[in-house]
Amino acid sequence: DSGVEGDFEGSDDEEEPRPRLSLRYMRFVRMHIEEMYSSRYEMPRNRAHRGPSYLPHVLNVLKHERPDEFRKELRVSPRTFDRLVERLIQDPVFSNSSQNEQMPVEDQVAITLFRFGHFGNGASITRVSRWAGYATGTVALATRRVMTAVLRQDFMRSVVRLPTAAEKREAKKWVAKHSVPGWRNGWCLVDGTLVPLYDRPFWYGQSYFDRKKNYSLNIQIVSLPNLRIIDFSYGDTGAIHDSMAFQETRLYREREDILDDGEFIWGDSAYTVRTHGHYLHIQF
Repeated sequence: DSGVEGDFEGSDDEEEPRPRLSLRYMRFVRMHIEEMYSSRYEMPRNRAHRGPSYLPHVLNVLKHERPDEFRKELRVSPRTFDRLVERLIQDPVFSNSSQNEQMPVEDQVAITLFRFGHFGNGASITRVSRWAGYATGTVALATRRVMTAVLRQDFMRSVVRLPTAAEKREAKKWVAKHSVPGWRNGWCLVDGTLVPLYDRPFWYGQSYFDRKKNYSLNIQIVSLPNLRIIDFSYGDTGAIHDSMAFQETRLYREREDILDDGEFIWGDSAYTVRTHGHYLHIQF
């Protein structure tokens, strides 16, 4: 007998007896965990005195008495603001089953418009928080809710639509009156705009770097001569050329169905001149 078996005797893993916790100790731990989760703050709060906000003055005074100043604050007219609130207020994102009601939808839309109408330090959450009189977390939450409602497909389809036959005729009349009558068939215009981002995106950040040396998104806007937007595209990075980003619009994809014989789209030199069926793109 080599004694090998004896060497392995008792080598099987044996579970060590677990220390038994008293029921009183477990209740004590559970009570403190529940108490910790019941509050957002574990340390004493050092409350800062907040000055009066400017948002109530914008909505209650400027909107009715100084629409020009209201537009400087929110970048839209009072009428446009009211119609936007009226359309968004029915969205389920602004309702909940909590006993605590949300802040007014009017305030949430105003906060979002103020943030989007400013850039750099003027658009920081701290700056917007002081302007609106709400906490920084509430500012971010309000912006997220408004954008959730705005980006719903049914909302975008209802507010951004192609022109009717009568609206197209009016656009052609405007072009004939303000340019050359022979160019009246160019009843819509396209251009791109770069929306700067706060910082370089982590994923594929270089593709967001634009010709203006900012990290941005490329937004394409198609409008009538009266500046009413009839189509748009978003999601392309700032490095994408306008002529490529334009291909994401509905007007480009369905150009043979939307444009009649001889009709064309006005665009600047960033867009290439091309003819495709009923589609002729003219640059100026």
